[in-house]
This record gives sequence, C-alpha cells and structure tokens, in this order.
Amino acid sequence: MTKIKICGLRRREDARILNLFKPDYAGFIFYPKSRRCISGETALALREALDPAIRTVGVFVNERPERILALVRSGAIDAIQLHGEESPEAVRWLKEKAGVPILKAIRVKEKKSLQGLEAYDCDYFLLDAFTAQYGGAGRTFDETLLQGAVIPRPFFMAGGLDAENVGPIIERTRPYGVDVSSAVETDGVKDAAKIRAFIEAVKRKDEQHE
Repeated sequence: MTKIKICGLRRREDARILNLFKPDYAGFIFYPKSRRCISGETALALREALDPAIRTVGVFVNERPERILALVRSGAIDAIQLHGEESPEAVRWLKEKAGVPILKAIRVKEKKSLQGLEAYDCDYFLLDAFTAQYGGAGRTFDETLLQGAVIPRPFFMAGGLDAENVGPIIERTRPYGVDVSSAVETDGVKDAAKIRAFIEAVKRKDEQHE
C-alpha cells in the first residue's frame, strides 16, 4: 500500500482532520523561511492531538543537528526529513544519534540529481522538483529522469501532487509513498475535503493493484 504523508500542519484543526482520514505521516516544518514553519511547542501540541498511529516527520533545511535531536527527544517528531544540502556524513551521524527514520530529500533537476544516492545512509528518499529556494513549489518534476536511475532506498514522490494526478503518478513511478501539502489547502489552510479526496485517490489506485 502506498504510504501517504500530509505535510505542513500548523493548527489543532489540521490534526483533527488527519485523525479522521488516517494518513500514515504528518509533516511539521521547522524551516524559518517557510510560511508553514512552527515552533517546537506547537509541534509537541500537535503530536499530542494526533492519533498515535500517525507518525510525525520534522522537516529541516540545513538545521543545527542539536536542534533536530532536541525535537526528537521531546517526542514531537518520530522521523526526520532533511531538505537541504546535508552531506552523507551528516546524515550518517544524525541517524546514529537520533535513532529514528531519516528521509533525505533530493531536489530533482537533471539525471545527475539522482546519481550517488547510495552514499546516503538514510531510510527513505523524497524526490521533489528542483527550485531555486528550498521547499516545494507545487510542481512536478520530469518523471523520465527516473528511467535508468538507481534509487537505493524506498522513495516518496513529492511536488505538485493532487487528487487528480496522484493516481497516474503512482502508476508510472511505483513509489513507497507520496507527499502533499499545498494541493490539500484552500487559502493556505488545510482543507478536509481536499485531504479526503487525495487519500481516496491513492487508495483507489492501490486497490487496482491488489
């Protein structure tokens, strides 16, 4: 079954919505330049409001390792997503110290973007469209770049996914999971109807392969 990650939670209402529809993961953003950035205190409150079965993922961009470890130890996050220029050595060190799953985001621009991934001692990759700034731009990347590429870990597809295109994208790329944020919002706020439609679209595609 394709895993589902809803990213960018900020409000208790967001947690209530996710509890209704039960995605696998909820993403908390700790990148100060993101409009969805939240504090550690808010993250902990949201973790407590979420169904325990929904795993929380902290999203970081070139963050100090000490802060990441503090958030893990607080219980606010169950996994770490590294979305910056973190080196394979930094990923390995953090994995040893944190003891939780790590997702390494790869901003896909060209074939070269997908080379050398075996150097990362992570649990998953998250493949997103390249942008000049960090963070999603709400657009997909050229999937043909995956042809012939060796992705040595299970991967999430991210960037520009919505209820209409997620099924065909799953069909073509067969990812471990999918990640969505802006496409399940209305005026910058998580929308229950859009989250439900997205999750149902993923489940329909999975049912076709059972």
